[in-house]
Amino acid sequence: MTTIREQASRGLKQGDAFTITRTFNERDTNVFGEISRDMNPIHCDERFAAAKGLRGKICHGLLVGGMITEIGGQIGWLASGMNFRFRRPVYFGDTITCVFTITEADERNRAKADAILSNQQGEVVVEAWLTGVLPGQAERAILAQT
Repeated sequence: MTTIREQASRGLKQGDAFTITRTFNERDTNVFGEISRDMNPIHCDERFAAAKGLRGKICHGLLVGGMITEIGGQIGWLASGMNFRFRRPVYFGDTITCVFTITEADERNRAKADAILSNQQGEVVVEAWLTGVLPGQAERAILAQT
Protein backbone atom coordinates (compact mmCIF):
# COMPACT_ATOMS: atom_id res chain seq x y z
CA MET A 1 0.00 0.00 0.00
CA THR A 2 1.31 3.45 -0.85
CA THR A 3 1.74 6.12 1.79
CA ILE A 4 -0.89 8.19 -0.04
CA ARG A 5 -3.40 5.35 0.23
CA GLU A 6 -2.46 4.73 3.88
CA GLN A 7 -3.22 8.36 4.70
CA ALA A 8 -6.53 8.19 2.81
CA SER A 9 -7.56 5.04 4.68
CA ARG A 10 -7.14 6.93 7.98
CA GLY A 11 -9.35 9.80 6.72
CA LEU A 12 -8.78 13.01 4.81
CA LYS A 13 -9.26 16.62 5.84
CA GLN A 14 -8.73 20.18 4.73
CA GLY A 15 -5.03 20.90 4.41
CA ASP A 16 -3.95 17.37 3.51
CA ALA A 17 -1.48 17.49 0.62
CA PHE A 18 0.02 14.85 -1.65
CA THR A 19 2.98 15.09 -4.02
CA ILE A 20 4.00 12.94 -6.98
CA THR A 21 6.60 13.36 -9.72
CA ARG A 22 6.72 12.03 -13.28
CA THR A 23 8.98 12.48 -16.30
CA PHE A 24 7.10 12.67 -19.61
CA ASN A 25 8.40 11.25 -22.87
CA GLU A 26 7.43 11.09 -26.52
CA ARG A 27 5.94 7.60 -26.17
CA ASP A 28 3.52 8.86 -23.47
CA THR A 29 2.36 11.60 -25.82
CA ASN A 30 1.97 9.27 -28.79
CA VAL A 31 -0.09 6.77 -26.77
CA PHE A 32 -2.25 9.54 -25.30
CA GLY A 33 -2.80 10.94 -28.80
CA GLU A 34 -3.98 7.53 -30.01
CA ILE A 35 -6.33 7.08 -27.06
CA SER A 36 -7.74 10.63 -27.12
CA ARG A 37 -7.60 10.95 -30.92
CA ASP A 38 -5.92 14.32 -30.41
CA MET A 39 -3.46 14.33 -33.28
CA ASN A 40 -2.69 18.04 -33.18
CA PRO A 41 0.64 18.34 -35.01
CA ILE A 42 2.02 20.38 -32.11
CA HIS A 43 2.50 16.99 -30.40
CA CYS A 44 4.02 15.08 -33.31
CA ASP A 45 5.60 17.43 -35.89
CA GLU A 46 8.75 19.43 -35.11
CA ARG A 47 8.08 21.85 -37.98
CA PHE A 48 4.61 22.69 -36.69
CA ALA A 49 5.89 23.18 -33.12
CA ALA A 50 8.64 25.47 -34.43
CA ALA A 51 6.10 27.45 -36.46
CA LYS A 52 4.18 27.99 -33.18
CA GLY A 53 7.37 29.40 -31.62
CA LEU A 54 8.08 26.37 -29.43
CA ARG A 55 11.49 24.74 -29.00
CA GLY A 56 10.08 21.31 -29.82
CA LYS A 57 7.02 19.08 -29.76
CA ILE A 58 5.00 19.23 -26.54
CA CYS A 59 2.96 16.87 -24.41
CA HIS A 60 -0.83 17.06 -24.37
CA GLY A 61 -2.02 19.36 -21.60
CA LEU A 62 -4.57 16.81 -20.38
CA LEU A 63 -1.91 14.08 -20.28
CA VAL A 64 0.13 16.22 -17.90
CA GLY A 65 -2.95 17.42 -16.00
CA GLY A 66 -3.96 13.79 -15.63
CA MET A 67 -1.34 13.44 -12.91
CA ILE A 68 -4.06 14.55 -10.53
CA THR A 69 -5.97 11.36 -11.32
CA GLU A 70 -3.07 9.28 -9.97
CA ILE A 71 -3.48 11.01 -6.63
CA GLY A 72 -7.27 10.96 -6.86
CA GLY A 73 -7.18 7.23 -7.53
CA GLN A 74 -4.89 6.61 -4.57
CA ILE A 75 -7.13 8.54 -2.17
CA GLY A 76 -10.45 7.28 -3.55
CA TRP A 77 -11.54 10.77 -4.67
CA LEU A 78 -14.74 10.70 -6.75
CA ALA A 79 -14.35 13.68 -9.09
CA SER A 80 -17.32 15.87 -9.90
CA GLY A 81 -15.46 18.76 -11.53
CA MET A 82 -12.04 19.73 -12.85
CA ASN A 83 -10.86 23.08 -14.17
CA PHE A 84 -7.42 23.55 -15.69
CA ARG A 85 -5.22 26.49 -16.59
CA PHE A 86 -2.34 25.50 -18.85
CA ARG A 87 0.47 27.95 -18.12
CA ARG A 88 3.54 26.57 -19.94
CA PRO A 89 4.28 23.80 -22.42
CA VAL A 90 5.69 20.50 -21.21
CA TYR A 91 8.43 19.10 -23.44
CA PHE A 92 9.56 15.49 -23.75
CA GLY A 93 11.98 14.77 -20.90
CA ASP A 94 10.47 17.35 -18.54
CA THR A 95 9.98 16.17 -14.98
CA ILE A 96 6.74 17.44 -13.49
CA THR A 97 5.86 17.60 -9.80
CA CYS A 98 2.18 17.68 -8.86
CA VAL A 99 1.11 18.97 -5.45
CA PHE A 100 -2.56 18.17 -4.73
CA THR A 101 -4.02 19.95 -1.67
CA ILE A 102 -7.47 19.48 -0.17
CA THR A 103 -8.75 23.02 0.43
CA GLU A 104 -12.24 22.26 1.76
CA ALA A 105 -14.05 19.22 3.16
CA ASP A 106 -17.48 19.09 4.76
CA GLU A 107 -19.37 16.60 6.93
CA ARG A 108 -20.91 14.96 3.81
CA ASN A 109 -17.40 14.30 2.39
CA ARG A 110 -17.82 16.85 -0.38
CA ALA A 111 -14.47 18.45 -1.01
CA LYS A 112 -12.48 20.91 -3.07
CA ALA A 113 -8.81 20.73 -3.95
CA ASP A 114 -6.14 22.66 -5.79
CA ALA A 115 -3.31 21.12 -7.78
CA ILE A 116 -0.15 22.89 -8.87
CA LEU A 117 2.06 21.16 -11.43
CA SER A 118 5.59 22.50 -11.87
CA ASN A 119 8.52 21.56 -14.08
CA GLN A 120 12.09 20.83 -13.02
CA GLN A 121 12.88 24.58 -13.09
CA GLY A 122 10.06 25.25 -10.62
CA GLU A 123 7.90 26.91 -13.27
CA VAL A 124 4.16 26.30 -12.94
CA VAL A 125 2.94 24.44 -16.03
CA VAL A 126 -0.64 23.61 -14.97
CA GLU A 127 -3.00 24.83 -12.28
CA ALA A 128 -6.14 22.84 -11.46
CA TRP A 129 -9.19 23.36 -9.27
CA LEU A 130 -11.17 20.26 -8.36
CA THR A 131 -14.42 19.28 -6.72
CA GLY A 132 -15.35 15.81 -5.61
CA VAL A 133 -16.34 13.42 -2.87
CA LEU A 134 -13.90 11.95 -0.35
CA PRO A 135 -14.25 8.32 0.72
CA GLY A 136 -16.50 7.66 3.69
CA GLN A 137 -15.81 5.24 6.50
CA ALA A 138 -16.84 2.11 4.54
CA GLU A 139 -14.70 3.11 1.54
CA ARG A 140 -11.73 3.91 3.82
CA ALA A 141 -11.94 0.40 5.29
CA ILE A 142 -11.71 -1.05 1.78
CA LEU A 143 -8.81 1.28 0.91
CA ALA A 144 -6.97 -0.04 3.97
CA GLN A 145 -7.22 -3.56 2.53
CA THR A 146 -5.91 -2.70 -0.95
